[in-house]
Amino acid sequence: MALVVSSMIGTGIFTTTGFMVGDLGAPWQVLTVWALAGALALAGAAVYAELGAMMPRAGGEYVYLTRAYHPAVGFLAGWIAVFVGFSAPIAASALAFGRYLHAIAPAVNVRGAAFALVALTAVVHARDVRRAGAAQTALTAAIISVVVVFSVAALASGRLEASRLASSWDVPFKGGAGAWAVSLVYATYAYFGWNAAAYVAGEVRAPDRTLPRALVGGVALVAALYLGLNAVFLAAAPRAALAGQVEVGDVAARALFGARGGAAMSAAIALALAGSVSALVMTGARVVQAMADDGVLFGALGRVNGRGAPTAAVLLLGALAGVGVATSAVEPLLVYAGFTLTLSSAATVASAFVLRRREPAATRPHRALAWPWSGVAYLALSAFMLAFGARERPLETLAGAATLAGGGVAWALWRRRR
Repeated sequence: MALVVSSMIGTGIFTTTGFMVGDLGAPWQVLTVWALAGALALAGAAVYAELGAMMPRAGGEYVYLTRAYHPAVGFLAGWIAVFVGFSAPIAASALAFGRYLHAIAPAVNVRGAAFALVALTAVVHARDVRRAGAAQTALTAAIISVVVVFSVAALASGRLEASRLASSWDVPFKGGAGAWAVSLVYATYAYFGWNAAAYVAGEVRAPDRTLPRALVGGVALVAALYLGLNAVFLAAAPRAALAGQVEVGDVAARALFGARGGAAMSAAIALALAGSVSALVMTGARVVQAMADDGVLFGALGRVNGRGAPTAAVLLLGALAGVGVATSAVEPLLVYAGFTLTLSSAATVASAFVLRRREPAATRPHRALAWPWSGVAYLALSAFMLAFGARERPLETLAGAATLAGGGVAWALWRRRR
């Protein structure tokens, strides 16, 4: 559950609300989007819990889609996970970390701080799996503390203006279906990581019990934290001050606590972002490791050192994230990753329908809650986001398509080499 929570609480919650305010206008619409995205994540977690208990191997979507469809489809899912699901979010979280540090101390170079965080995290996870796991649990406790302390301190400050939420019903519907779709992509990106426990299924005890509790319990906790935190953001500062801002937490903190208090909260948010980077490195390396073990990546990437750490896989992920830090910015990375990961997770949820039909007698230690409606709801809302979001943000959609095409070429070349 610690891994699930820290994988989710990162860049999205501390950067995307400002974009939603700019696109939608009314705070009630923003909160509705966050609630819908939470429901979507719960539905997805319910289905992934069944798949993870059924196939308790490290690798997540790569493992499930290989069995349900074809090894080529599994390879594409793993390709997306490595290049989009982990590398891009690691880079985005690291850049957001640099942005928050820069807001505190303008002398800090954003990309330099981001590079330093990625390098340090990669070194920790490449050396010792037990120490890295202990560090991750401690960072998760820090992440939850940041959100809770920020919300409680905001209430105690007496500066929250509930009228900003209540009067928002008078704000006209601004953006249409396209704006809602893109905002849902932002919020869904913030929830991605709810499937993190599935990536390390082969390394947990009693996965048939552990995975459902970690997935569903982690999502429910984060959904509650997200709604509370967004209510604080929206009541702390005027819409005009929040609209389009990346460092939305810094804007709200300075409005509530002044310059010094705002700087302290921004430093705490930066710590939470560091925890997100750590969780993504930890889980992403296991996808690389699983693919290497199956012979669809170089065998060296599947090896672990004497302390159980997949050193080469961690270093590869760190290098890819470093490229993202050097070449992109936060907002385009968020949209690109959100679109592509929605496609991958929707294919995975659909695979549960395929396996139920093709392998009805297969051992399923845990069955998805609210089946089949949990799967149907996930696929319907994902289709809405993909269709209308592609119309609104064609460049990011094309980038996702190019990533898939690159994976297809890599699969063909690898099969020829084999």
